[in-house]
Amino acid sequence: MRLAAWEFADRPEAVVPPVRAGDDGHGGILLLHGLMGRAAHWAEAARWLSTRYRTVALDQRGHGRSEKPVGGPYDLDAYVADAEAVVEQLGLAPVTLIGHAMGALTAWRLAARRPDLVRALVICDMRASALGAATQRRWGEWFKSWPVPFATLADVRRWFGQEDPTLERPAPARGDFYAEVMAERADGWRPLFFRRQMLVAREAYAHDAHWEELALVECPTLVVRGLDGELGRAEAQEMVRVLPRGRYAEVADAGHFLHYDQPGAWRRVAEPFLRDAVPV
Repeated sequence: MRLAAWEFADRPEAVVPPVRAGDDGHGGILLLHGLMGRAAHWAEAARWLSTRYRTVALDQRGHGRSEKPVGGPYDLDAYVADAEAVVEQLGLAPVTLIGHAMGALTAWRLAARRPDLVRALVICDMRASALGAATQRRWGEWFKSWPVPFATLADVRRWFGQEDPTLERPAPARGDFYAEVMAERADGWRPLFFRRQMLVAREAYAHDAHWEELALVECPTLVVRGLDGELGRAEAQEMVRVLPRGRYAEVADAGHFLHYDQPGAWRRVAEPFLRDAVPV
């Protein structure tokens, strides 16, 4: 399995660059996107993270520029094993894992499985409870509704940001998010992933709850939700209660894609936690 990992770093302005966490064996940061995402979605966050920490973002299997094997597997164990391999092969341990949605679930399962590798954890808008079979059916119907191929990137932004029938109100940032996971083909713009593989990946975690793994996470953990996201306040606060060293934060005016939708507000809640949990 070939995985694409992107290391973000600013050019040193001085002859001797500043020491960052991860440069001297004290661990780095691994950014894990959610279902249908890609490493580039973390670019805004990585710009400031990389000034203090060695920062790597992963295109997970089936996504971005990583391989998309027809036969998979696309289960949770495969995603966790990939993240574990990246941490070990790139020398990021003890790593700080920052995950969004499915990437957050991958992150906390790795933290529960390998506490020796993980120093801190940030969970962005991912539920610990079962999502249910009904949601899986709705996702299948939603995928079928996509007017693929899109003639232009403007059409991508318009459909996902305004015309998608699942939207309650216009969401321009959502349109931008999906525009970043499209590639131009001979007949128009198509997703970088295969929708059937995304359904298989979601199937692997939609039917089960994940509270037991959450309770095994020993490191400092921040649970962040967007006020208009998919993780409700009551469940987020229960996740913090279950976590041995959990903390809670929320981002106003943000939906599910909180770090992409409101990067400045997301930074204001994530940065103080990282300064405490992962001092440089």
